[in-house]
Amino acid sequence: MSETNDMAVARAARLDTATLSDALDRLGIVGQCHKIKGRDPEFRMAGRAFTLLCGPASTPPGTVGDFIDDVPPGAVIVIDNGGREDATIWGDILTEIAHRRGIAGTVIDGINRDVHLCRTLGYPVFSKDHWMRTGKDRVQVERMECVVNIGGARVAPGDLMRGDPDGVVVIPRAHEEVVLAAAEEIHAAEEHIREACRGGMRLDEARRQFKYHQLQTRQ
Repeated sequence: MSETNDMAVARAARLDTATLSDALDRLGIVGQCHKIKGRDPEFRMAGRAFTLLCGPASTPPGTVGDFIDDVPPGAVIVIDNGGREDATIWGDILTEIAHRRGIAGTVIDGINRDVHLCRTLGYPVFSKDHWMRTGKDRVQVERMECVVNIGGARVAPGDLMRGDPDGVVVIPRAHEEVVLAAAEEIHAAEEHIREACRGGMRLDEARRQFKYHQLQTRQ
């Protein structure tokens, strides 16, 4: 199925990361990417993971960006740089090409630079932080399309990625239907609570009626 016709991606895009996080907790799945945040608070993205594992540069050094033309439109580039904060792994050339090619966004366990361009283009980049020091001759891609670690969460190629102002979650492909169904149930219950309170019901009563305190309980 193509990324543009992927109904699971569309369902994930309609849900916020907080709701998806609650669904993951209910199911006992670790999918919250700790400390990974948008370089702009308005960034949002959803798509399937195209993963890369990076490491310290060899002698002679390898490259960090030559993979970009192999990423399908609609995918999310997911880069495990081991949380490294002293050298970047993403900058303006990659942002421009990714944006032009219709890639959904980039998630980095590490840092990037050139935030002005990603904000100007509206291309979503989620990372631990940003700083200007280049990764050239310091970092290189070791493997592509392999299992990686992003903020303590396991990400496999093809897993669902969702990012918004609260951060990033990964939904393992093997569990995506049950996670999405649970998140949609939680979202509906919280909407019922809001509507009931707008109609004059006490919050504690609305929460009891719609089983708020059980929504995230592990099943």
